[in-house]
Amino acid sequence: MSGGIGFAAALAAWDAAAPAPARACGLKVADLLRGFHPDHRPGGMVQLVAGPNEGAPCPAQLAALLQSDSLLEDVDLAGATILDADVLVLGGGGAGCVAALAAARAGARVLMATKLRMGDGNTVMAEGGIQAAIGAEDSLQRHFEDTLRAGHFAADKALVAALVGDGPDAIRWLVREGMSFDLADERQRMGGALLRKKPGGATAARLLSYRDFTGLELMRALREAVLLQPGISVLDGHPALELLTDDRGRCGGAALQDLGQRRLVLARAGATIMATGGAGRLHLAGFPTSNHYGATADGLVLAYRAGARLREMDSFQFHPTGIAWPPHLEGTLISEAARSAGARLVNGRGERFVEELAPRDVVASAMLRELAEGRGVGRDGKLGLFLDTPSLEREQPGILAQRLQTLSHLAHRAGFDPAREPFLVRPTLHYQNGGMAIDTDGRSALPGLLAAGEVTGGLHGRNRMMGNALLELVVFGRRAGASAAADARQERPRNLGLNHLAGWRRGLLAAGLGLEAKGPLLFPPYGNVTPQDLRRHAA
Repeated sequence: MSGGIGFAAALAAWDAAAPAPARACGLKVADLLRGFHPDHRPGGMVQLVAGPNEGAPCPAQLAALLQSDSLLEDVDLAGATILDADVLVLGGGGAGCVAALAAARAGARVLMATKLRMGDGNTVMAEGGIQAAIGAEDSLQRHFEDTLRAGHFAADKALVAALVGDGPDAIRWLVREGMSFDLADERQRMGGALLRKKPGGATAARLLSYRDFTGLELMRALREAVLLQPGISVLDGHPALELLTDDRGRCGGAALQDLGQRRLVLARAGATIMATGGAGRLHLAGFPTSNHYGATADGLVLAYRAGARLREMDSFQFHPTGIAWPPHLEGTLISEAARSAGARLVNGRGERFVEELAPRDVVASAMLRELAEGRGVGRDGKLGLFLDTPSLEREQPGILAQRLQTLSHLAHRAGFDPAREPFLVRPTLHYQNGGMAIDTDGRSALPGLLAAGEVTGGLHGRNRMMGNALLELVVFGRRAGASAAADARQERPRNLGLNHLAGWRRGLLAAGLGLEAKGPLLFPPYGNVTPQDLRRHAA
């Protein structure tokens, strides 16, 4: 990749051209993606050789974890603290909270186990908004078609239909839970129409938001609802080390690590919901990430080892506008709300090179092409492209302070005025398009195990449309929670333990992989907790 154009020269070119003229891409979308999207990086994928998805492509770093051995042995379970619930929810982000609320309100006793603390997850970082077809000029069919098109028609149509069909009611549900939304007329506080914006890849304005920190507002409302809801117990700092299965292969809970007390806890349940989020902290293809500290694919690892199928594990989303400079903020997300409002992407020559509201994979690939072909902007050893916030402020005075507050705070942390100087941005690893295969009720192929949120696959195909992630966690969190409560009333799992590990280990040995590699990772390798530490703590 070229060192690009020096910052001073690029800044002068931007200033002379602003607002930047457009330059034609010159490549078909398929060629652009094939040539520059990180999913197509030569040598980036390997074939899985063990487990339910044997033969499927997967990033090498993730494949190593999916095909690892457990941190636990049967002897580790002896003397462990035992907790019982109707429904166990693994994960305390948006999907986990919605699922817990739905299950508890259906009469289940719910135990929620979080890796860090309730609310620590990617949900709070979702800034742009949530989609739902509520406008008179919009329709469920248009939302359905937009989602399929953005995902290159690889999504499960039944899941997409469930998503868009539940969308309007999901917004009503969030309002009832106390979430705030921007209004079309901010002066009209009672009964005002919700402000709708057009997200990238959409044919209608259906993006609803609260400033540029929609996910944080959503998580605030959900967290308060969980804390006030009878029937939900929360265990912070209790990541899952292994699923528990019975002698019939049914999931019946999980073995948790109490990080505070350094002891093992066996959480037994009639139904288990996986809501552990994504894999950004694996830094696939060497990219920085917008993801929170605990996003290390542990839910995928545990579900796959126990027999759940995965899908589209070779497809990841790289958000176009992660911060490229300064280094201490590298990878931090700048919301698509900025581009939705009119901020342009500009190369080192002062040219606008892509339609900013094209689907995210197209925009990210176009940016990576500019960097690869020497039209990027170099600054202190970092390479990026300009996000032209000064022109946006000139065209819409006050927008940075009033509607893009998070962006303004980031600029302050970076030490510059976004009304006078553009951001330096480049794509950042943002979202896991694939994941656990589920049906429309959130059930996986493994009896007793359900899932919701980013840990699942099938809904987004090979590219996620902005605003569908927050809708997904509400729609499928509610569905999975209700299904889990119903399933927990059926016959309970029996003779629980690590019954699936014997077969898993035979499969690893048969594939020539050995049992040396251990997982899940739980925290990124630059943290101070290693799998060996967890193994010693559990012993």
